[in-house]
Amino acid sequence: MPFLIDGHNLIPKLGLRLDTPNDELELIPFLQEFARLKRQQVEVYFDGAPIGQAGTRKLGTVQAHFVRLGQSADNAIRLRLKKMEKEAKNWTVVSSDREVQSAARFFHAQFISSEEFVKMIRLAVNSAPKADLDNKKISPKEVDEWLRIFREK
Repeated sequence: MPFLIDGHNLIPKLGLRLDTPNDELELIPFLQEFARLKRQQVEVYFDGAPIGQAGTRKLGTVQAHFVRLGQSADNAIRLRLKKMEKEAKNWTVVSSDREVQSAARFFHAQFISSEEFVKMIRLAVNSAPKADLDNKKISPKEVDEWLRIFREK
């Protein structure tokens, strides 16, 4: 199920700081990794974008919406759900904001709190297969090949 995320609501739940200049860009790698591991579509909304910086950007697997100063991400999420019409029921809204959750409920979308989504991110990352490079053995043939390459140099 794809996700619509209230970005500034999620940032502090991941232990990031809202008062850093690039807080939005610090969140994106977490979302990209989640989207990759879970093979899910992710859209994130941030409000307060200065003039000239508002708009939508595709950042790898994540679509980021930077809502211009004076408008809210909450309202942008509400408008996105409204535009989806009946398809909204196939999406999950991520926010601990009661108004955003209420909008999700109104448009029949699923919703979870930011805290629950952080648990989902951590579970996805922790259960992803890890490369076992420490126990990787090099065969004698590979050793001979590397020695040959380095001797030629």
